[in-house]
Amino acid sequence: MEPRSGCAINAAVEALGDRWSLIVLRDVIFGNRRHFRELLARNDEGIASNILSSRLKALVAGGLLTHEDAGRGRRGTYSLTEAGIRTVPVMAALGTWGLAHRPTSYELGVRAQLLEDGGPELWNDLMDELRELHLGIPRPDTGRPRASELLRAAYERAVAEKEKASEPSPRVRGR
Repeated sequence: MEPRSGCAINAAVEALGDRWSLIVLRDVIFGNRRHFRELLARNDEGIASNILSSRLKALVAGGLLTHEDAGRGRRGTYSLTEAGIRTVPVMAALGTWGLAHRPTSYELGVRAQLLEDGGPELWNDLMDELRELHLGIPRPDTGRPRASELLRAAYERAVAEKEKASEPSPRVRGR
């Protein structure tokens, strides 16, 4: 599909500008959710099935995802394309902006903070992992921990901290 103008920002907005499209890409990139039911059930924002179906079709048509149909009654798998993988810096920038200018929860904002702090090196490591997972291109051995593990561990720590903070204080027994 040709963009309405030759403006690079317009072309990107036409491909990514819908909030649900970005949320679906986020869930594929950061949550490794690659099947329709998984994307539907594990979406924090409560996407409707018809909206999810529409956005998945648009992302496939726009060249950001591919869909491997597994046949009747079987789960088809969505995979990122190189164009989809290259949205990682965009997602990191959106997360940084959201942290600075919108209310967010600690546990859901911790990954955005890690991506901001890790900068392009972490983004590139994550994109290399995604290329390996979705495109079958072996990731280079950087000697650094996997970006996905750093992001997962940061989220799990934040959730554990939240749960610990919400636990009732131990009661002191009377004499």
